Amino acid sequence: MGRHYDIVVIGSGAGGATFANAMARTGKSILILERGPQLPIEPDNWNSKAVFIDKKYVAKELWLDKNNKEFRPNTHYWLGGNTTFYGAALMRMKRRDFDAVPHCGGGVSPAWPISYDEMRGWYAQAEERWQVHGERGIDPFDEKDDPPYPYPALTHDPGIVRLKDHFESLGWRPSPLPLGVRRNDAAPVLDSCIRCSTCGGHPCLLRAKVDARTTEILPLWRAPNVTILTERKVVRLETSADGRRITEVVAETKDGPERYRADIVVCAAGAVNSAALFLASANAAHPNGLANGSDQVGRNYMFHMTSAVLSLSLEKFEATFPKTLCVNDFYFGEPDGSYPFPMGQIQLLEYMSGDTLQGEIANWLPSALIPDAFADAVADRLVSFLAMSEDLPSSDNRVTLTREGRIRLSYAWGDTSAHERLVKRLENALCGFARHTHSLLEHRYEVDSLLPLFGTAHQCGTLRFGADPKSSVLDPDCKAHELDNLYVVDSSFFPSSAAVNPTLTIVANALRVAAHLRERLS
Repeated sequence: MGRHYDIVVIGSGAGGATFANAMARTGKSILILERGPQLPIEPDNWNSKAVFIDKKYVAKELWLDKNNKEFRPNTHYWLGGNTTFYGAALMRMKRRDFDAVPHCGGGVSPAWPISYDEMRGWYAQAEERWQVHGERGIDPFDEKDDPPYPYPALTHDPGIVRLKDHFESLGWRPSPLPLGVRRNDAAPVLDSCIRCSTCGGHPCLLRAKVDARTTEILPLWRAPNVTILTERKVVRLETSADGRRITEVVAETKDGPERYRADIVVCAAGAVNSAALFLASANAAHPNGLANGSDQVGRNYMFHMTSAVLSLSLEKFEATFPKTLCVNDFYFGEPDGSYPFPMGQIQLLEYMSGDTLQGEIANWLPSALIPDAFADAVADRLVSFLAMSEDLPSSDNRVTLTREGRIRLSYAWGDTSAHERLVKRLENALCGFARHTHSLLEHRYEVDSLLPLFGTAHQCGTLRFGADPKSSVLDPDCKAHELDNLYVVDSSFFPSSAAVNPTLTIVANALRVAAHLRERLS
């Protein structure tokens, strides 16, 4: 028998770390189990070759696609999870995202069991906690009653100012991209962010990026009631004979298996790995996998339709920190109503160095074939965009396990016409701004031949929540319908993916679930 805790949290990313920190002040004994080690603070944190070409920090494990072909997912197993490497974009979902929304091709983005108004206060807390910089009221789909961002928007580099003016000349309404960084452009000497070119994709050596590691985990180091154990991969959840309670958490370590007991178990291992854990925990009471009476465990995997649109000019583009602008005019369709289906969001990407560029295209052109000087010259003249559209849930897009316990991720794209329309909109707009525009239309590749540029970074949906146990895994409080003491606070709970980065919603929901549990445990 392992030691008993009040709460065991599996995973230390945005959801797990935020939840644990929010519960720490209750005085309950909390154990955080992270499968990865602590990330070393080292020069390679800012080395683009190490990060993008050598993929030093990417998980080494291989998953299988729908055709049983191996691929290496773009995911990271370190204390603090994937947020250590994210681009710090922290956006609320739109009010309408919480409702059922028809899409082109006959698909429907399903409604959430909670409303925007129920999430509004948690979003505000998440923005304060994760130090979000932005400006409310410019985005055409901002809510008028929402409070201002807790921190002012970052200023734009000269090239981005010129781009913003160009978009506005077309009648677009570009707005500041909400970002979680420790930076005050009015008084930069007071903060740690230096607006470097190694932000997104890199760990921050200065800890200036607001992420789970710096914001939620570090404050817990000295908490007397919190224990953090790394290099513990949870492989199974044992239940009582009637299947109603988790009785033990089984972790795999380099020294053999370890077992822990808790009154409450909170899973936050990521949408793929949380679903895999539920499936691996099948027993007599849950023969098809833990909490899987609905047959929804692992299903409805989503991760956004994304295309990188790269514009190249003859002159150097003046922006070392370009990720400060986004466009939401086409989020729910054409502004004039001529196309009434959601298209998605356009946002600026991080600065691409030559090594970054080589690493991102290495799957179809080996970096050894690209001279460094040429790659650097191209990178200096690039302005890079991300066009992102909602990925609709499908029961056939799912996580399963092989007989040997390996993860298989089966996925096929749905209707991509709205996304293609968004990309074409952007390409046409850039014709008058840059000399050449090229799109890496990731959705044109099958998942089994080339993972999208941003891989599994926005994974969600495999343990979706809902009021009906027949069609969902979790209830509206993110507790498993079939178990009394099992909760989920990572992106697995999403019933739809919307068309914005999921991190802020994960954080806000973790705060919401923590409040529910504080009331329950009181």
